[in-house]
Amino acid sequence: MHFKLRTVAVFVAFTMVISVLGTLVVTESWVAKRLNGVPAGGEPAADEGLSGKEEAKLGAVMNLIENKYYKEVDREEVVNGAIAGMMTSLGDPYSVYMEKDTAKHFSESIDGSFSGIGAEVTLENGKVVVISAIKGSPAERAGMQPKDVLLSVNGDKLEGLQLNDAVAKIRGPRGTKAKLEIQRSGTLKPIRLELVRDDIDVETVYASMKNGNVGLIEIRQFSMNTGERFAQELEKLESQGMKGLVIDVRNNPGGVLPVVLSVVEPFVAKGKTLVQVEDRTGKREKTVSKGEGRTYPIAVLTNEGSASASEILAGALQESAGAVLVGTKTFGKGTVQVSYDKTLGDGSMVKMTIAKWLTPGGTWVHQKGISPTIEISPPAVYKAARLSRSSELRKDQLGDDVRSLQLMLKALGYKVDRSDGYFSAATDQAVRQFQQASSLPVDGVVNNATADAIEKAIVAWIRDAKHDVQLNKALDVVQQKLNKAAS
Repeated sequence: MHFKLRTVAVFVAFTMVISVLGTLVVTESWVAKRLNGVPAGGEPAADEGLSGKEEAKLGAVMNLIENKYYKEVDREEVVNGAIAGMMTSLGDPYSVYMEKDTAKHFSESIDGSFSGIGAEVTLENGKVVVISAIKGSPAERAGMQPKDVLLSVNGDKLEGLQLNDAVAKIRGPRGTKAKLEIQRSGTLKPIRLELVRDDIDVETVYASMKNGNVGLIEIRQFSMNTGERFAQELEKLESQGMKGLVIDVRNNPGGVLPVVLSVVEPFVAKGKTLVQVEDRTGKREKTVSKGEGRTYPIAVLTNEGSASASEILAGALQESAGAVLVGTKTFGKGTVQVSYDKTLGDGSMVKMTIAKWLTPGGTWVHQKGISPTIEISPPAVYKAARLSRSSELRKDQLGDDVRSLQLMLKALGYKVDRSDGYFSAATDQAVRQFQQASSLPVDGVVNNATADAIEKAIVAWIRDAKHDVQLNKALDVVQQKLNKAAS
């Protein structure tokens, strides 16, 4: 199915994007028929909008600003500020006003044509918080994690800014640098990262066949072509004799609603519920499957970066198709937004929360997430920040850099007696052993050369599938179900 994205977009709990999708899109008729709302881009009813008294009040303030303020102002900026203030007054980080340029970037993100650092963010208590980093993006390569708080970019503080303004500072053309300060839970000092903005990979579906004819399909985001690509890869795996399937939506921040439903529907038997949407009056609308279902076992991989559309997929497959969820609890984004651009008429856009979405069984996952059937966390090194290189690390030092160093050395197989950030004698010995194995000067000091070598080794370690304990557990769960069925 194809939709005119620039006409209307309805989003499930979409935040602003730095350079990644995160939307759930439906058509105008879907809004009108299912939520009894005004079609996006349509005209409001006669009794809606500002009353004469309200218009007079706003006009009076504008007149005062233009005639009494101590310096001349840009009238358009004042109007834009007023609209942004209206949206801010809702107290909802997912309801925002976007000026023309920001709205253009937003639409480009939906289309899957964008550049940036590759992270999706939201606003929580005035702070810019990371939802997830796209796999293979600059943000992911730099070790950015869900729940990281972005403090500043290139020296500009982000706290207290409107989300649109914060995102505008973080975004930028390919090849430009974004120097970020990040606050991470469990670390005392801010983490400093320097990222080079890049084009983000628009390919969203990656498939392979694993041992025992168990298929693996990774969905990195739900963009407009994801449903078609997923169907192609699923058909290919099934034609190759696939007996079970693992769907990986870890760090997938969301996507287009009809697309995620098209991905889910083949696995859910006809008549069963895929998702529910509840409007402001409490009325619920169910979307039911027209699919045939599948008989083979399915597991879904989730983590705290699985948000929005990914949670719809996880909830639908768990509750309506008997899938097993493996990993950690999802992010918890359970509201629906509509973006209105045609109504404003100047290229700007209002994106506003209009409903909740619920799992097939009626659970609202907002700010709670979906708990996995089998909980398994990744190795601790996955949470380690990159070494800041602000100074050399040596014996008896204390700090977050030392803690990250210890987690990395331990993952690489070196004996480290602690991971609390104190550079112990055992840590010193582990560094020396690594240096010797890497043909580096053996002095126990972590300078730039040693830091580079350690991080390069860690990247290779993480990319080695045998260390992906969550994936291996999901594959094992599916294989066990196959063995049980065969016995």
